[in-house]
Amino acid sequence: VQLQASGGGLVQAGGSLRLSCGTPGRIWNSLVIGWFRQPPGKEREFVAAVSRNGGTTTYGASVKGRFTISRDNGKKTVDLQMNTLKPEDTAVYYCAGSSKLGVVFGTALEYEFWGQGTQVTVSS
Repeated sequence: VQLQASGGGLVQAGGSLRLSCGTPGRIWNSLVIGWFRQPPGKEREFVAAVSRNGGTTTYGASVKGRFTISRDNGKKTVDLQMNTLKPEDTAVYYCAGSSKLGVVFGTALEYEFWGQGTQVTVSS
């Protein structure tokens, strides 16, 4: 399963970006989808996740209230709307998919499928 992430770029602090993740495969509806990020020189951290039907979401503490994850199973996409961006949000953002039993997952070990990453840079 190849997940495809897009939408990264350069934005000023306080601005917004929207990332998108998808796959054309039939497996899509069986996947919990999560977003992770890896800042320069730091470990990968959890950003947000959404359940298979889109009804349950969870967020990392550092993005709660600023980021919104949403899912459209008809289009087979998950979007991450990022508002009020800060320089510390600068990172490579990865989408990931999990076929394991459960509603949502907040740890990278639970995800077996990963996208290629998209760079988000927030200037001060």
